[in-house]
Amino acid sequence: MKGIPMRLPQRAKFLLAAGAAAVLFLSACAAGGPAGSGSTRESPAVQASTASQPPSSAPASTAPAAALATFTFPDGRLSFQHPADWRVELFEASASPFVGTATVYDPAGQLQVSIYTGEIADVVATSAARTVLETDPVPGLVGRSVPTPHSSFFVDRSGDAAQYRMGLTPGLPVSPDGRVQDGLIMLGERILTADVVFDGPPFENDDAAKAWYWDAEGRTLKALLMSFSYR
Repeated sequence: MKGIPMRLPQRAKFLLAAGAAAVLFLSACAAGGPAGSGSTRESPAVQASTASQPPSSAPASTAPAAALATFTFPDGRLSFQHPADWRVELFEASASPFVGTATVYDPAGQLQVSIYTGEIADVVATSAARTVLETDPVPGLVGRSVPTPHSSFFVDRSGDAAQYRMGLTPGLPVSPDGRVQDGLIMLGERILTADVVFDGPPFENDDAAKAWYWDAEGRTLKALLMSFSYR
């Protein structure tokens, strides 16, 4: 998502099923709960730093590293990094225990990532054929959840339709025996989903999707997903 990089026209709009279900739940809480039970606020960045170097498999770049900021959820345990000129809005459906959604926007106000954390969520299974384009374990979540959460980019195909998806997955997007895996990331008794929000038409093909992923926009989003940590 994309304050620094430009948005590309070939984008398929989506939220991963678990993230979408979580947002629906939070909307219901806000509508049906007592007055003042839900709140939305913009949360300022709390720490500036320097962007990490891209993975060795990514194309070399001569552009200077972008400044980053760290956002930490109210529980003080879950955090992630984002470009310093992006903003994060936090909706709290419940303060104790915390249940809420953080939405990440680029400087143009475009929604880039939706993140849910709480103790209530749902998941919708898929029977689509899945092709994994890239997946990597998230260092800051190693040992915090089993299987290890991954930052994943993949495409689900059903008939002639192709849905490109990017976000955190609980382990590999496809198990070693070939089964498509969808689910929620468990952090103790808490649940985490983090989904990139695509809009516009789908990528023309997998090669176009990979080119976007390794360009500035895709690499910025991957860096955000790879920066999650839980302590």
